[in-house]
Amino acid sequence: MTSTETAGQSGSSSSSPFQQTKTDRDAAPQFVLPLVARIERAEPPARTDALETAARAVLMLLSDERSAGDGEWAEAVRAWQDARIRKVVRRARGAEWRRAEALPGITASGDRAEVRVYPPVPLDGWPKDLARLQVSGTELDDPKPPEAPAEGLPVLWLNPELQMSAGKEMAQVGHGAQLAWWELSEEERASWRAAGFPLAVRSADRTHWEALTRSGLPVVHDAGFTEIAPGKTVAAEGGSRFCPLPGGRRP
Repeated sequence: MTSTETAGQSGSSSSSPFQQTKTDRDAAPQFVLPLVARIERAEPPARTDALETAARAVLMLLSDERSAGDGEWAEAVRAWQDARIRKVVRRARGAEWRRAEALPGITASGDRAEVRVYPPVPLDGWPKDLARLQVSGTELDDPKPPEAPAEGLPVLWLNPELQMSAGKEMAQVGHGAQLAWWELSEEERASWRAAGFPLAVRSADRTHWEALTRSGLPVVHDAGFTEIAPGKTVAAEGGSRFCPLPGGRRP
């Protein structure tokens, strides 16, 4: 199964570049945010660990000083956010990972997972060492079911009715983290960043999922270009201290 760019998502704002309806964003030059997951044959990371690490990687890129103001990545980040928000997850191992790690970017680390995120690039302008990487081969499993999220932790909830590859889910939770980031004040963002972007990724049960999607929280709508039909994929629920979103969990 493949994980490729996902566009046309809809957050809580009608001006969100994640929305499905055709807008001027479609006429703008299209960029993509590359993410590379390290998946060694002998010791692949657990699925949930990889998903949470991918979401943090996106937040680290968004919060990095190089992505703001006159930073060296700022122009590319602005161009990416002015168009459809696209993310592509590829996998690397061994020498591939070492080459990918040498390119300008940020590596997020989990328990065992490593995901490197790069400044946005044009759809047809990938660096050679990233373009040659595969989007397939990102199938991962959890050795045991993940525990319930810690109290007060922000959670990216996956739609329980969908079957997606791990790579596709990494892109989706990255979208969810980005929608959450946009909802926060500068003070809330600074607090979340200082704590290392604590978050959890879990699959919701059907009843909880229905409640989440009616709660006013940010919800990702996939355009249905790859793997799944168009629809809702991730809901971002804020914690009581970090990432406190409207309608999210509070004390």
